This record gives sequence, structure tokens and C-alpha cells, in this order.
Amino acid sequence: MVTESGPAHPTVAVLYADDRPSGLAAFDGRARFVLVTEDELPAALKDADALLVWDFRSRAVPAAWPVDGPHPRWVHVAAAGVDTVLCPALREGGVTVTNSRGVFDTPIAEYVTGLVLAMAKGMPDTLAAQRERRWAYRETESVAGRSALVVGTGPIGRAIARMLTAVGLRVTGVGRTERASDADFGTVHGFPALPGLLGDADYVVLAAPLTEQTTGMIDAAALAAMRPGARLVNIGRGPLVVTADLVAALTAGRIAGAALDVFDTEPLPPDSPLWTVPGLVVSPHMSGDTLGWRDDLAALFADNLDRWLADQPLRNVVDLRLGYVPTG
Repeated sequence: MVTESGPAHPTVAVLYADDRPSGLAAFDGRARFVLVTEDELPAALKDADALLVWDFRSRAVPAAWPVDGPHPRWVHVAAAGVDTVLCPALREGGVTVTNSRGVFDTPIAEYVTGLVLAMAKGMPDTLAAQRERRWAYRETESVAGRSALVVGTGPIGRAIARMLTAVGLRVTGVGRTERASDADFGTVHGFPALPGLLGDADYVVLAAPLTEQTTGMIDAAALAAMRPGARLVNIGRGPLVVTADLVAALTAGRIAGAALDVFDTEPLPPDSPLWTVPGLVVSPHMSGDTLGWRDDLAALFADNLDRWLADQPLRNVVDLRLGYVPTG
């Protein structure tokens, strides 16, 4: 166990793997930081007033969280999604959970827009032909006038909608609350309407949080409802999609293609069929990670830590019933 700063309280446990957040020294004398690995986490949680989940890919928090007795009063996750830390004991323990909403909105929107353009313009085939020294002339698709359905209308979904609109797509949304007039989506439909909307979209983009309602929402029936020429993009959470059903749909050519940046198991195992399934672009959970993103995460946490130490309202407070930060 490694400590930073002096013995002053409160104590903030920091779950990390290979790197540690910057800027902690600025809080010397006001907080004590205890840097812990997954193995050290259970013991640290019993003595910590707050927990920073810097290693946001870790799934160690639910198993380590104390069922009874002392536990942190505040948990901050250095990611937009908080499904990896939520568990019954934490939800019921009067804990405040915050996330890093706002850091990834524009980078992920840029990544999704890049994927849509790359798939429409056949870039994977172009690169494959170049590697084979094969002159493969063909015509490509235009994105102007095509339709996109963005599932998840939080800040990331909204940034995606604005950027896809800017390159000419017609965008509608699916979210928790139905709205007939929306600044970014035009129309937002409720989640129950999703099956009936899939057949109208050229691109279906998943930007929803992982909840009981959204888990497995893109299954064989949903994929069968999509257009044969449609494409699926998932930058939300891996379990939003039933992997075996997607593999079957792509192998049979029932949809034109897909791009996944998130998976049920990460890193993606070498023997996963997703590596070789036709029409699929695989990226290693990097859609929001631009140069300097760790500094942005650290700055957001530092601002919230200042607020917490001053007993002021925190940014990005998660509704533990919903599993995400409500908008509006």
C-alpha cells in the first residue's frame, strides 16, 4: 500500500492499475490519499472516507464493498459509465456516486462520425485492397440524407447527434423520456418504441448506459428488424448487444456491417469470433481517449474533491436507481 500526502483526514482511497492521477499533491494537508490495487481494496474501503475509481475498467468494487460496517461516503468514477461499481450494498448504503460525464462527449462523437464515414466510404475494403496491392475500383455511399438512430440521449448521445447532423445525416433519438421537439434530435422516442424504429435507420448508434432495461436490447429480434443495408455502432457498453446474435447476423449478411468499441469481456480474447466476423470493425475501448484525456479526468475529480472538502454540491451525481446522471 502506497500513501501520498500526510496523515490528515479525510482519507481518499485511489484504485489504480498502471498509472495514478495527477494533481493530488495540491490537496496536501486537506486529504490523505491511499493508492491501492485490487487486492488491497477490501481493507482500504473500511478506512476510507471517499473512493476514486481511477482504474475504471476494474470490476473489483462490488466484491470488495463492505456489506456492513464503515465504508466510503463518496465514490467518484473516472469514466462515464458506473455499472462496474454499483452493487446492492453500495446502492443501499447512503453513498454518493459521481462520474466523469463531460470529458468524453466530443471525442466519442468524433469517433462515431469517423466510423460512419469510414463504413459509408468503404475504408476497410480500401485498406485491405492496398495491403494486397489490388486495384479495386468501386462506388461508395453518401451519408447525406441517410438516417441515424441514436439510442441514449445523454450528453454523449447529444454530441453524437449534433456531429452526425453536421455531416448531413437525419438523426432521431431513443431515451428515457419521450419528447416531440428536441434541440439535438428533433424527436426523442421512449425506449419501448425502439423495436419499431430500427427498420427506419441506416445507422443505429448505441450510447446508452448499461441498465436492466438496456442489457441485451440488440438481440436477434432487434437485428432482424434492422434494414439489410443498415450498420450498428456500439460505443456504450458491451452487454447492450447479444454478441452471438450479432455474429450470426453479420455472418449471414442480414445487416451490412457493425463497429464495436466495447465488449462483454475486455480485453477481447484472441479466440473471440468477433476478430474475424465479416463486416465488423473492432477497436479496443478507445473511442473517448484522446491525447490528454487523463489530465481532463484528473481535473474533473480535483474540482469535485474541492467541492466535497468544502461541503458543496458535487458535479455529476448519479441517480443510483437509474444508474446514470439524469439530464434536464
